[in-house]
Amino acid sequence: MTVAPARLTADEARRIALRAQGLLGAVDRRAGVRGVLRHLGQIQLDTISVLARSHELLPYARLGAVGRQAVEEAYWSGGSSFEYWSHAACVLPIEEWPLFAFRRRAFRARESWYHGLPEGVYQRVVDQLRAEGPLTATELGGAKNGGPWWDWSDAKVAVERALMFGEVVCVERRGWKRVYDLAERAVPDALLHDDLDDAACLRRLVAQAGAALGVATQADLADYHRLKTAQVASVVADSGLVEVTVDGWAPAGGRAEGRHRVWADPRALESAPRGRHRTTLLSPFDSLIWDRARTERIFGFVHRLEAYVPRPRRVYGYFAMPLLSGGRLLGRVDPAREGATLVARHAAFEGGPERAAKSVPAMAEALVEAASWVGAEAVRVERTTPEELHVPLERELAAAFRAAYR
Repeated sequence: MTVAPARLTADEARRIALRAQGLLGAVDRRAGVRGVLRHLGQIQLDTISVLARSHELLPYARLGAVGRQAVEEAYWSGGSSFEYWSHAACVLPIEEWPLFAFRRRAFRARESWYHGLPEGVYQRVVDQLRAEGPLTATELGGAKNGGPWWDWSDAKVAVERALMFGEVVCVERRGWKRVYDLAERAVPDALLHDDLDDAACLRRLVAQAGAALGVATQADLADYHRLKTAQVASVVADSGLVEVTVDGWAPAGGRAEGRHRVWADPRALESAPRGRHRTTLLSPFDSLIWDRARTERIFGFVHRLEAYVPRPRRVYGYFAMPLLSGGRLLGRVDPAREGATLVARHAAFEGGPERAAKSVPAMAEALVEAASWVGAEAVRVERTTPEELHVPLERELAAAFRAAYR
């Protein structure tokens, strides 16, 4: 007998997703940043730094004002993590090294590359790392040839290829430069293998993505570690995830199929999500919201990173950070720093006048906490949407500062 999939309301799915991402309910603060990383399975890196870099903002959103140096130490000390290509360039728990054997094999089998590589350079770089490592690309002979940012030196091309192949590991970022070492030194012996076949790698990565997302379409699962939808389809039924339906998630016209099928972590269905919601600002690269289609489906919130949009065409700002409070996305703020002042260049609220006005205290709370975290002593608001909330936001900020420092 065929059993019908469990059915969830859209609100239940939203709360499950929040809990799975560590933004609803009690967070294991004793596990700290490493616990967040192990739970999520990856944390995206990015060069943009406004309040802080994205890999700092993500644990901050879940744990509060954890020290920024403590974040870096949690990622890079003690050999507990490594950097590799997952959703993008990501910090990953070292335990996931075997799961990316399928990707390393694919890179090794690749026949054509954008950058050519003279004979002997690859081995010279590996030999230098063996003798002198860990080293940056600059220490290996220079990262660039002097042209545009993609004009890599031969040493940089070689070490990046060795990283993709798995012969080399990025063991930390130093001044935002990758620091490379041999995998045989950096990865524990028990994990240093490519024993898992492709299907086993994919199955375990899909299960990990399902646990981190709580409830997800097949396309969501693929996006989490940048798998192909066909790869997910080939293993999802054996991943331990269970198929469910979510009201309003199916495409118009009927039953969800293919990439629109919905799967859930069975543990996420065992109890209703309860507990305290975080009020915080989210990095655009936060795994709760990095997928625009999923964010719109779950929260009814349309968000686009505008850092790469020409200035005259930006609507919300260079690095607008969504405001999460009460399990909803209530608006966004484009932050900047001027000395000891956090500047809200544009604080924009969602919804009609009544809903927007009710979101002002949450925006003030999030801005004051963020200011405190980065060592700012004041917050200045330059612009709000709607304009009439400028004065109420400044009033709430003053009250929030008094409450925080009394």
